[in-house]
Amino acid sequence: MVRTRRTGRGHAPKGGKGAAAATAAVAVLALTAVTAGCEPQAAVSTPSAPAPAPTSGRPTDDAKPGAAGPGTATPSASASAKPSAPPKSTPAPDPQGTVLMASGAQGEQVRELQARLRQTGHFGRSPTGYYGTVTVAAVQSFQGKRGLSRTGRADTLTWQKLLGMTHEPTAAELNPPTTRPVAKPDKRCLTGRVICISKNSRSLSWMIDGKVLSSMDVRFGSQYTPTREGTFSVYWKSRHHVSTIYDSPMPYAMFFSGGQAVHYSSDFAARGYNGASHGCVNVRDEGKIASLFAQVRDGDKVVVYG
Repeated sequence: MVRTRRTGRGHAPKGGKGAAAATAAVAVLALTAVTAGCEPQAAVSTPSAPAPAPTSGRPTDDAKPGAAGPGTATPSASASAKPSAPPKSTPAPDPQGTVLMASGAQGEQVRELQARLRQTGHFGRSPTGYYGTVTVAAVQSFQGKRGLSRTGRADTLTWQKLLGMTHEPTAAELNPPTTRPVAKPDKRCLTGRVICISKNSRSLSWMIDGKVLSSMDVRFGSQYTPTREGTFSVYWKSRHHVSTIYDSPMPYAMFFSGGQAVHYSSDFAARGYNGASHGCVNVRDEGKIASLFAQVRDGDKVVVYG
């Protein structure tokens, strides 16, 4: 066997000088890391536990404990200081609901709306089926009395309140003879077949032997193009007539004096008495003028009076 010599002191293993040099280099690097950081770090002599891995590039002062879970980046101080963009607001729904009818609408539902408003005293005329300025004002009046927003539009809530206060309109309420009171007929209208037209009441009555068969609203010419007064007769009927002077449609035209005729006017139906004709007698109810056109014959009398 081989014997080893014992000595009174131990000796370093081979390569001891290299290990000492490596230890010194590590110390220098550690010192350099502490002094070269972007922000000063607190020196710890002997950590009792491993330091947690940083959650972002630099520590923050306003992060709440536990706000960031494992592996979640904590926002930096500079990022948190920037004001965030306000969230996009969603428009609040109209508290009175969906708009069902509004200015410019026309049809049977508008006629029912007008008839029901008339039952409550807010619509002072007979239904026309057209949602114009008069109907807007009537709806506003009704809404104001019921504590609703005075929009002038027939929305869901306004309609429900109106239904609850009124009964279903009768046929006579929906389609009265005329929207205006019919004037007492001129004595010239009491015999024969006559289109009897009153400028004062702005109404037309179709009469046979003194009996009124139908009545309708009419509109006349302006002061610059007045409708002639007197006794005339129908000399020509033209169902799809178009004015050769003004290039405007004149459906159901019944000519009685020169170029003046009784005919349907879409402008009258839309604007009411805010406008005027060029001398003709305008009718705004197409159904009524169509019925009249079918009954009137050439030679029937036309009386226009003040």
